[in-house]
Amino acid sequence: MDLPPDSPDARICTFECTFCARCVAEVLHDVCPNCGGNFEPRPIRPPAELITHAASTRRVVRTTCP
Repeated sequence: MDLPPDSPDARICTFECTFCARCVAEVLHDVCPNCGGNFEPRPIRPPAELITHAASTRRVVRTTCP
């Protein structure tokens, strides 16, 4: 699912693969399917920074992490 930049439900792995908290807990069991790493809550960019450094709206799908 698409998660806005201020979503507290976003989780990222060390390679910044991003998933929603529900999928991480219920489907992935805290293991990234791309790299095998664990997940942490994604930091939320301060609103003032979103004005000049907007979050990307382009979805990138990879079969593996770099």
